Amino acid sequence: MKNRILIIDDDIELCQLLKKYLELENYKVTIKHDGKAGLLEVTKGDYHLVVLDVMLPEMNGFEVLAELRKNKTLPVLMLTAKDSEVDKVSGLRLGADDYLTKPFSSNEFVARVQSLIRRYTVFSVLQEKEAKPLNMGVLSIDPTTRKVLVDKHNIDLTAKEFDLLYFLAKHKGKVFTKKQIYRAVWDDEYAFDDNNIMVHIRRLRKKVEANPEKPDFIQTVWGVGYKFGGD
Repeated sequence: MKNRILIIDDDIELCQLLKKYLELENYKVTIKHDGKAGLLEVTKGDYHLVVLDVMLPEMNGFEVLAELRKNKTLPVLMLTAKDSEVDKVSGLRLGADDYLTKPFSSNEFVARVQSLIRRYTVFSVLQEKEAKPLNMGVLSIDPTTRKVLVDKHNIDLTAKEFDLLYFLAKHKGKVFTKKQIYRAVWDDEYAFDDNNIMVHIRRLRKKVEANPEKPDFIQTVWGVGYKFGGD
């Protein structure tokens, strides 16, 4: 079965180009040109990835992403029209998994898409077959159902947040650099970005830590990177 991708972008010419590139890689592509139509489509469709532009009519990309993240965990690749740190960080904070700044090359676009798709299909299936649930004090992580509980309360995580948490937790006590984490969780070394890692870490701490400012689980090792602590 072909992996299905939804592109939400009001640039008609760009959408057709992106669709062409993706169909050459055997993906099935649907296109919507405004935020409301895109959000409706993703909520009723069975997609493996959403490519989402920031600047959209009806609803902008941030609004679409915020609504989407209320009940969807599939990966989202955001497109920004300018090299703006504000746009990138805003998207990541709302739950985007990765971003590209326009203009970008077809090779880079396809590589990002393939990395995200691979991470959430092939790799996640293999991981689930081998993985076992982790129980660490008040925190429980089940890789088969991809559920996380803190004090028996269900915590809603995006797909990328879950992968990041599970990677650190299953290597409890081991210190990883940001680049090592990016290589393992994003499966992509050349696109390494400090901001991406730090924003996901902050979001994750807010969701699983009793005190995000003094984290028990996702701990910073100054000058090196991060490790997973806890009981």
